[in-house]
Formats: sequence, structure tokens, C-alpha cells
Amino acid sequence: MSSAFRTRRPPSFDNIVDERLHRKQRLAAAFRIFGRLGFGEGVAGHMAARDPEQPDNYWINAYGQSFRQIKVSDLVLVEGKTKTVVQGDNPVAFAATTIHSAVHSARPDVVASVHAHALHSRTWASLGRPLDPITQDACAFFEDQGLLEDFTGVVLQEEEGQRIGEALGPRKAVILRNHGVVTVGRSVDEAAWWYISMESCCRSQLLAEAAAGGPHLIDAENARLTASQVGSSRFGWFSFQPLYDWIVAEEPDLLD
Repeated sequence: MSSAFRTRRPPSFDNIVDERLHRKQRLAAAFRIFGRLGFGEGVAGHMAARDPEQPDNYWINAYGQSFRQIKVSDLVLVEGKTKTVVQGDNPVAFAATTIHSAVHSARPDVVASVHAHALHSRTWASLGRPLDPITQDACAFFEDQGLLEDFTGVVLQEEEGQRIGEALGPRKAVILRNHGVVTVGRSVDEAAWWYISMESCCRSQLLAEAAAGGPHLIDAENARLTASQVGSSRFGWFSFQPLYDWIVAEEPDLLD
């Protein structure tokens, strides 16, 4: 492995313009990756990245655009307090602004938040309980996932968005019963990776529970240790980098 990969770490920026572009490029790439992974479900799903200069505002996808076609230039800037589009010509789903405005308001440490309707995470959400530590990967979410324990329809009311923020608390993810999951991170990379990983862990547990005897759980002490190894913000960021490199090489037009 080259030294460039061994020493890879989150970037720092000398100016707002470069930092904003970086976040938007990562966001567009995350959408393309989600499209390739089949996480799109019609017009459902959205990701948001906080603007580095105006932290109450965030960049998000336009309503009804395929994840597989999103470019940097397609992203829309929304004012978090009023939920109105302040830059961009396309509309944004009201449920998207309700969720992300509430999450970003509740978590000033969060740069990005992710919500999609991928098959296995929304299926797991119907069970109304957190993921168990049945694998090394699942330990990333041990004691770090919230649960919203009821379902009241599409998230359109401000109070519902606030309840999601409260259920998330200080954690990296929240399961919305009968709906799906929301993940967050200190970078777009991290938030997107936790969603990808959580979707995979939901699939893994659904398969394990369908097998005779069910899964063996990792004990709390070792699950907590493993979480410290694979559940950090830095690990989440780093895990996304191969996917970013791949999608930009395959679909460089996403940077337009």
C-alpha cells in the first residue's frame, strides 16, 4: 500500500469557497453511489450538507431528480430556519426540509445528514428495535443508534422533525419505525458511509434472524471495544474514500 493511502486524512481548507465546493462534490458523489447501490425509491430520499459560511443553511438534492444523474450544479441551497430555497431553480421535497432542518438545528456538530428508503433498512425499521451487535460492522452502531418508536405518516410537520432530532440525540444514526433510518456525520463522507453500512448491517441481521437458531450476539464489552475501533468519525470518513475514488473515475460528470 502506498504512503498516500496510509496517511490519508480529512482535508483542511484555507477558504470558504474551496470548502463549499468540496462538500458539494462529496454530496453529488454520494448520490451517484446511492443510485448505483439501488437506494433510490422513486422520488424518496435526500441528503443534506451544511454550508460552511452560512451554517444554518444546507445543500440538498432537488425533488424528483434521479440519484444516478445528480451533479454538483444541480444541488439546491435551503435556508434552514425558513425551509426556503435561496439558491437554485428547482423545488425541494417538504419532507426533506422538515427532517434536515430539524436534524441540523439539533446537532450543530453535524455537517451532513442522510435519509433514503433502501430496502433492508426500511424493512428492519418495521421491527421497531435497534440493530444488535452480531458482526464487527454492526458494532459501529452499538450504543450509538436512536429509535423513534412510532409512525405518523410522511414527515411534514415541524414537530415531527423535532422528534426525529430528539430521538437521534448525540448518536450517529436513528431508526424511524416503519420508515427507515437517518445517519449523520461530521463530513458528507462519514454520514453517507454510515448509511451504506447500516443498510448492509440491517440486511445481515434480517438474514441471520431468518436462519435456524438466529445469530449469536457479541458481548457488550467486546462490542463496545469494537465500536471504538470501527465506529469513529475518522473511520467513517476513511471508509467512504474508495467509493468516492471509484465513482468519480466512473462518472466524472458528477463534478460539473
